[in-house]
Amino acid sequence: MILRERYIKKLEPFIGKPVIKVITGIRRCGKSTFLKMICHSLTEIGVNPVNIILINKDSLEFDFIQDYNDLNKYVKNQCKKISGKIFLFIDEVQEINGWEKAVSGFLADQTADLFITGSNSKMLSSELATYISGRYVEFPMFTLTFSEFLKFRQVRDPAQWESEFGVFMKWGGFPGIHKMEYDDEVIAQYIGSLYNTILLKDVVARNGLRDVALLEKVARFMADNCGNITSSKKIADFLKSQKIKGSVDTIHNYLNMLTSAYLFHQASRFDIKGKRLLEIHEKYYAGDIGLNHILTGYKLQDISGRLENIVFLELLSRGYTIHVGKLKELEIDFIASRNDERIYIQVAYLLHDQSTIDREFGALEKIPDNYPKMVLSMDKHFSSNRKGIQWFNLLMFLTQQD
Repeated sequence: MILRERYIKKLEPFIGKPVIKVITGIRRCGKSTFLKMICHSLTEIGVNPVNIILINKDSLEFDFIQDYNDLNKYVKNQCKKISGKIFLFIDEVQEINGWEKAVSGFLADQTADLFITGSNSKMLSSELATYISGRYVEFPMFTLTFSEFLKFRQVRDPAQWESEFGVFMKWGGFPGIHKMEYDDEVIAQYIGSLYNTILLKDVVARNGLRDVALLEKVARFMADNCGNITSSKKIADFLKSQKIKGSVDTIHNYLNMLTSAYLFHQASRFDIKGKRLLEIHEKYYAGDIGLNHILTGYKLQDISGRLENIVFLELLSRGYTIHVGKLKELEIDFIASRNDERIYIQVAYLLHDQSTIDREFGALEKIPDNYPKMVLSMDKHFSSNRKGIQWFNLLMFLTQQD
């Protein structure tokens, strides 16, 4: 197993503490393997493997655990056989009806040190918030960043980064692709199957949807417009032009469902001058860049949006909260905030002429504060500073430490 060091460092301080460790993220981003990494780490520091209970709801072995009563009964029976501190791991916990009741009970009774994973953000916004509010810590997990992708590919020579980035832009960061033959048809089939599973299991089945065709059209529109300002009305108007019926309210609900399953992420707009969040015209980015390729194919004109998508996911994985900046008529690609930090970022494919340079740097120059500002592009040689605004080669940015 290749360690996901960024996540291990974030979680380690909470091991053994009386809070539930909740690991969330899109299916197949590596949550199950991450739990196994934690289990392995525990055994290395002397924890008896018998004291570790691992329940994987993706496995038929645990199909008998259907609801919170089944879960409670199984865990309590296992605990009777164990002496000493117990560590309980439940993978894809949302597959268990009423799971939050049992987990809340385990916490109250100090049954075990608790770790759970889930593939739907609604479990945090509703169930968890109701039963164990204030007693859990969330650790969002994402598919592989480019630097992790290089580790999986065992690439250490920076001279290979550019060619590897071409592969990454096409197939993204689902860890499972590295167990496949590196063949376009094989990987496309794997990611396509994964997308269908997430769509049908985490969106359609979970929400009891009937109009799957409309949902798929909404998902394709979002993938085709990553990095563009999007709204429910804009999507509804487009569908209407294609003679497809879909009300604004329905589209809005579908957008929420798709983001809840982490197929897409929403970035709200922030008015820099007015210092307030705007409630309309958000941007959406795919939960993995490989999904874009499956849904829309590869088009050269989409490269700027895809680079934005990659930077967006990179910033999320580093623990930033991200907004799209608005300054009068100008747009800032990302405002990334973390604790007391704030960074303004513009992403461009190439700064190939003076007008492009002036556009990307000029928007940042007009921001009236002293937070760091940077422009990222694929250029290899460029002046690294303009009026205090830093320029970074995109690959260098993606491969540097936090």
